[in-house]
Amino acid sequence: MNPLSEPFLSLIIPAHNEEERLPGTLDQVFDFLIRQDYLSEVLVIENGSHDRTFQVVQEFAARLGDGAVERMGKSYPPLRLFQVSARGKGLAVQRGMLEARGAYRFMCDADLSMPIDQVNRFLPPALPNCDITIASREAPGARRFNEPAYRHFVGRLFNLLIRLLALPNLQDTQCGFKCFQAKAADDLFPRMSITGWSFDVEILFIARKRGYQIQEIAIPWYYNPFSHISVVRDSLRMGLDILQIRLNNLRGKYDRAL
Repeated sequence: MNPLSEPFLSLIIPAHNEEERLPGTLDQVFDFLIRQDYLSEVLVIENGSHDRTFQVVQEFAARLGDGAVERMGKSYPPLRLFQVSARGKGLAVQRGMLEARGAYRFMCDADLSMPIDQVNRFLPPALPNCDITIASREAPGARRFNEPAYRHFVGRLFNLLIRLLALPNLQDTQCGFKCFQAKAADDLFPRMSITGWSFDVEILFIARKRGYQIQEIAIPWYYNPFSHISVVRDSLRMGLDILQIRLNNLRGKYDRAL
């Protein structure tokens, strides 16, 4: 690829059973990106769905390719669609990060619980050069909307466990919006071993070990009642994953050459 045509931003959307939400999300994403003055691309990684997630993205891509959707007389960024047959959000994000071509690679939940217009706050020139930038619902200035109190309470307990055992001083590792410079993504994601919801704890743990800078940015966040997360089941799974990260570290897994 010609360096002059390489995207500045790759937006990576993992998608499991998202046929209802994805068309609206993609409308918002492309409406935002076409108004920016940098090159971008969108990668959707369909991940073990049992609905028409893959097909609705194909249909959306066809609309863009046929010129059926026109805005502002500008060409739309490319939409690239991949399938990962095995379930696991970590697998989907890993595939997207390693397929992406952008200088900055931004993982974005399909529900857009963080408004898409916040993305530029994670990028230069708004933010000076930073290896990894993570959205935070707990940093000073963050705002949560409509979240049930019990969900917030469980989330804070889990974060306490993360801070005690894996990532001191990071207040919110589980928000689904994170930005990686290309060099960090290419180094970190091949080292990942946890494929479920806790993959980002492992990625950030490895990043700290390898000396990457991590910054939290306070965001507005809107609770989605149709989340795929099960509070009890997934919290237990995440707790076991953190213990696995500690064990991997003790065994030197993260210190080995690829």
